[in-house]
Parts: sequence; C-alpha cells; structure tokens
Amino acid sequence: MKFNDLIVIIGKQPFFDLATVVQLSGDKKETVKAQLYRWAKAGKIVSLRRGMYAFADVYSQRPLNLAELANQLYRPSYLSLEWALSFYGLIPEKVVTFTSVTTRVPRRFNSAVGEFRYINIKRSFFFGYKPMEIRGRKVLLAVPEKALLDLWHLQKGEWSDVRMTEMRFQNIELVNPDKLEEFADKLNRPRLYRAIVQWRRLQEEYGAGTVVI
Repeated sequence: MKFNDLIVIIGKQPFFDLATVVQLSGDKKETVKAQLYRWAKAGKIVSLRRGMYAFADVYSQRPLNLAELANQLYRPSYLSLEWALSFYGLIPEKVVTFTSVTTRVPRRFNSAVGEFRYINIKRSFFFGYKPMEIRGRKVLLAVPEKALLDLWHLQKGEWSDVRMTEMRFQNIELVNPDKLEEFADKLNRPRLYRAIVQWRRLQEEYGAGTVVI
C-alpha cells in the first residue's frame, strides 16, 4: 500500500487506528504497522497514541476536533473537570489539557496535537454527561453540575471557603444547585455535601454572573 492509497481509503476520517487500516487495505498487520511507522517518522501522519494516528495538516481532508478525539482516544470516557468548567465559562482560565474521566485505569497521552488526561472514577459514578455539539461534532461532555462534582470528588482535600474562592468561579448561575444535590446523593460522599454548602454560599453572596476574586 502506498501513502496515496491510505488517503483514498481513509482520508476523510480525522483520525484512524491500525485495525481499521488493516481491514480496509487487506494488507497484513505487520506490513501496515511498518508503513505507518515510516509515514509517522516522515511527518505524513501523527501518532496520537499506540496504534492510533491522524493525518498531518497538509494531508488532512477534515480538521481534527480535539474534543471529539479526547472521547475516542480512551473509551469509555467523557470530558469533565477543568476542561469542562473552562468550556462552560465557570472558571476564567483557558484549559489546554483535555481532562476526562473514565472507568478504566488512569492514562495520559501527549502528542503533537495536544495533551489528554484520563482520571479513573467508579463505574457507579460514571454519569451526568451528555452529547454536545462542539465545532460540528458530537462530544460526550459532563453537564456543569457533574463537572463540578467530579472536580470536588477527584481532587483530594476539603473544599473550604478559601479553596472555593481561589478557583475564581464565575457565571455561577449556570449551575443548578438542586441538580448538584441530586447528583451528590448518587455519590453519597459527605465531603461533597460540605462542598455544596460552600457553593451555595458563593451563589448567595456573589449572585449571577459575578466572578469570584
């Protein structure tokens, strides 16, 4: 198989894996693996993780959607924590690391296209997300309330008044406190209930749309 053949059979996909190329090309796995290695070394394709690739920009027929890629790199997973909070405008910082939760072991993938981090969560806690359209693609993303709870649950330590303030939360009216408590009931962690008490204080004290500084 030549590189032009790869473009013909899979060029419209923003990313692809070894198994798909083997199936579509009809070539032997070891042959395809060696070809992909050479093309990656030549800069024609980009290695995203072991066995998964994307075309270099000059050969790409469809822009790479990194949020969509975050879902696909390591499944099952959904975007949450700092990345989701930044996406919703709940924190002022722009977060460049795509933070997700998964029921699998934690992983981190660094490539030329970006950094992707996956944090383990219990299977019973794997909820509170929905497909959202981001740059024309469906992406699994935590709703604002679950993104907050994932952050409070997965980062160690007490979420005190000072710690909440240091996060500089904004647009806090986007968070439904009743839904926050509904989700917390499913997690049933005393530390989360205490965090919600602090969150309600922020909502009462600062009001809608105000940045906490």
